[in-house]
Amino acid sequence: MHDYFLDEISQKKPNLFSVVIAFVLFLSPYSGCLDNSSGAGCKSPVGGFQGCLRLITIGDKAVDPISVQQGALGRFRDLQIDSCGITDRCLPSYCEHGGACSQSWDTFSCDCLGTGYTGETCHSSLYEQSCEAHKHRGNPSGLYYIDADGSGPLGPFLVYCNMTDAAWTVVRHGGPDAVTVRGAPSGHPRSAVSFAYAAGAGQLRAAVSLAERCEQRLALRCGTARRPDSRDGTPLSWWVGRTNETHTYWGGSLPDAQKCTCGLEGNCIDSQYYCNCDAGRNEWASDTIVLSQKEHLPVTQIVMMDAGQPHSEAAYTLGPLLCHGDKSFWNSASFNTETSYLHFPAFHGELTADVCFFFKTTVSSGVFMENLGITDFIRIELRAPTEVTFSFDVGNGPCEVTVQSPTPFNDNRWHHVRAERNVKGASLQVDQLPQKMQPAPADGHVRLQLNSQLFIEISAYFQTGSSMTYHFQEHYTLSENSSSLVSSLHRDVTLTREMITLSFRTTQTPSLLLYVSSFYEEYLSVILANNGSLQIRYKLDRHQNPDAFAFDFKNMADGQLHQVKINREDAVVVVEVNQSAKKQVILSSGTEFNAVKSLILGKVLEAAGADPDTRRAAASGFTGCLSAVRFGRAAPLKAALRPSGPSRVTVRGHVAPVTRCAAGAASGSPARELAPRLAGGAGRSGPADEGEPLVNADRRDSAVIGGVIAVVIFILLCITAIAIRIYQQRKLRKENESKVSKKEEC
Repeated sequence: MHDYFLDEISQKKPNLFSVVIAFVLFLSPYSGCLDNSSGAGCKSPVGGFQGCLRLITIGDKAVDPISVQQGALGRFRDLQIDSCGITDRCLPSYCEHGGACSQSWDTFSCDCLGTGYTGETCHSSLYEQSCEAHKHRGNPSGLYYIDADGSGPLGPFLVYCNMTDAAWTVVRHGGPDAVTVRGAPSGHPRSAVSFAYAAGAGQLRAAVSLAERCEQRLALRCGTARRPDSRDGTPLSWWVGRTNETHTYWGGSLPDAQKCTCGLEGNCIDSQYYCNCDAGRNEWASDTIVLSQKEHLPVTQIVMMDAGQPHSEAAYTLGPLLCHGDKSFWNSASFNTETSYLHFPAFHGELTADVCFFFKTTVSSGVFMENLGITDFIRIELRAPTEVTFSFDVGNGPCEVTVQSPTPFNDNRWHHVRAERNVKGASLQVDQLPQKMQPAPADGHVRLQLNSQLFIEISAYFQTGSSMTYHFQEHYTLSENSSSLVSSLHRDVTLTREMITLSFRTTQTPSLLLYVSSFYEEYLSVILANNGSLQIRYKLDRHQNPDAFAFDFKNMADGQLHQVKINREDAVVVVEVNQSAKKQVILSSGTEFNAVKSLILGKVLEAAGADPDTRRAAASGFTGCLSAVRFGRAAPLKAALRPSGPSRVTVRGHVAPVTRCAAGAASGSPARELAPRLAGGAGRSGPADEGEPLVNADRRDSAVIGGVIAVVIFILLCITAIAIRIYQQRKLRKENESKVSKKEEC
């Protein structure tokens, strides 16, 4: 509310004039108060005006708002002088599909009446995508509207759904039921008939593309007439598809083959021709033609010509476009492990985004979909057996919408999820449960910026004695999932399988590549032995000795980049190196990895209960480059170097992010020895054992690199100055020597 009081003027005028001023100039509901008070007694029964005024005059005298602002005239509060700060919330309009936008002072709304769409911004279609979807809802045969592209730009259109064993979509044309073509004594009579459909070209294209199969029947009867000219084979009949291309092939035939079905089957009435009507006999013949090339349907025009025989005649009938099936309805995929994934390009949905899918599972939690930006993200997950959560961040802070069910979702039955996010807020619906909504903050960020793919490879250089510890939370619950880029594990979940991947480059032996500990003195270690061979140790029972396996693939401490992938299923462990060498081993110490505590990269200060080789490698640590480290869904390098929430990573020593594990990133690389100390804050050199979460690593690294460049430039300038000084001194010395020699000669 804006207040604009001209009490000083009103006090100098008659009472009637004061009343007029109150109606014109008091821009506040507190019209009875002339000070800054806002008590209940000051409120007017009529709401204050919100908007802009200009050219204010009182008694033919213009009022200068600047004088009010300077305190020379009247008083004001919450007023913008010399500007009109009204925000047009309908320009641009966020209402989709022709929805009418209306606005108030604080927000806007969309009227979706008559558009065929619903939702806050008229984004979601009211209609099913296909007759297949209507059939699964139990609807009988009849006329229905379908929206083949869902929430896309194409509108719905009316079709007939014929519910037989398959759900057939019937799209009728507006052309004649039957077309007759008669010959003439001279010339080449021609018949060209166009067929229009109730749906537009884009709508037909979407419906045909969505269907599993489409066809259109053409019944042709002919008496003496024939399709091709018998003299040179020039086609005298053809048809045009939805792409405006001319086609001379006929039912059941391949494009451009100019054959009917009888020609393919070899049973035409005249074996010299490939269609019954090609024979040109003085008798009636017929061809039933089924056009089934989806990319050419539906038929939009048929052209027929004849050789000019006086009594030739032909008649044809074009049936409706018939389609069945829905490719999007059962495009299912099975995710067999926790690391299974589908990888897509970045999801583009800045202003409006909707995701719809079915799922069936027996596990208690998991991420359905996730896409990340620099700060923004979008995620849909099964957070608990009875909870599905839709979370995102567009710059206003993390936002979550959760649907809870009285019965578990992990019942091995199909469940339907639909999530939508737009500038007005977010919604989530699962099955027929009540839809949950979360409004967007007023005047907040509205654009969802996603510029990266699901899995981002992060690389880091470890200097001597450094380490990075990823802490799995004390009480692991997947219900705590903020905007962090990684997921945690359950403490009470027994792991009978894990997928581990990492890439490394080093010349140090022995080296500890990875160490995973548990609360029950169980552990997993991946080390390089003194000879550079890869060794893996599993201790899954604290009362037994660990299983130790040596993989003599080659010396892997050779300064080259190596990739290691470890996949355990119960007692079977498969190790793959550099995507080629593979070896399988069997564990004897157990199959259950209980209560995972932490994952350590680099030097381990305390490895209680570990075997001697692991302890030696742990004390030596790792010097070199590590990249793309993953343990299940946990990505420790990503959590440390790209944090977006409370960090679970503690860093000790010098650990620097690098673009990739390049050739110069091996142990002892001079360039990397200049890597900044990122743990514990920029510019502070605390002791090496004071580990702190690593934050803002990229920014600090850039600052230090800039400092190094500045130092190098300064040194070069100093060297140049010294060289110039030496040159000048030598030149002066030579000049003096030449003068002395000349004097001696004289």
